Amino acid sequence: MGDYKYKRVLLKLSGEALQGEQGYGIDPKVITEIAGQIKEIVDGGIELAITVGGGNIFRGLAGAASGMDRAQADYIGMLATIMNALALQEGLERAGVFTRVQSAISMQEVAEPYIRRKAIRHLEKGRVVIFAGGTGNPYFTTDTTAALRACEIDAEAILKATQVDGIYDSDPRTNPDATKFDEISYMEVLSRELHVMDSTATTLCMDNDIPIIVFNLHKPGNIDRVLKGEHVGTTVS
Repeated sequence: MGDYKYKRVLLKLSGEALQGEQGYGIDPKVITEIAGQIKEIVDGGIELAITVGGGNIFRGLAGAASGMDRAQADYIGMLATIMNALALQEGLERAGVFTRVQSAISMQEVAEPYIRRKAIRHLEKGRVVIFAGGTGNPYFTTDTTAALRACEIDAEAILKATQVDGIYDSDPRTNPDATKFDEISYMEVLSRELHVMDSTATTLCMDNDIPIIVFNLHKPGNIDRVLKGEHVGTTVS
């Protein structure tokens, strides 16, 4: 398996990561770029699961803020994650990576139902498993889905792919003097309200001792470097 530090990991992708520079929807070029990085690590023996958000299409919290019923808005957001998962699956299989989509919302024509033992078996056989539909419940974010599924499949780490190169004490896009952390504790993330993941997800990772590695997805080769234990991004542990 080469010199990878981890064997089984969960990659958390935001919906915004898939929209590229177009600001909305799904950019096929970004899907192709991500698929190339994933193929490299899967060919190296990594067992990979993915959760993907839906913010490039619809965000439940934003819908609720504009007056929609929160539960209904969240269900719409869950459907957006399924669209993203299917797009990602198509890109991965075009790159030669065997992939399964498992949805927490029953949609048997396009995805398997989420079954923990089946997901683990797919991973053992070298297939990438994409978890879609959130947890199937409103009021839970895809960050919480990532933490929950990581616990269920015994993942050794969560790789949180973002558009910045780690965790800062303030937003580096608006504050040029923001300070980056190389390592930080779960409790410090919570007490500083750094919003790496929501508090439910962070607490779940803390309780189950699953490190969260935050890194820039759009720098080629970063996923591979993170898995090899190189100092990329920020590690929460």
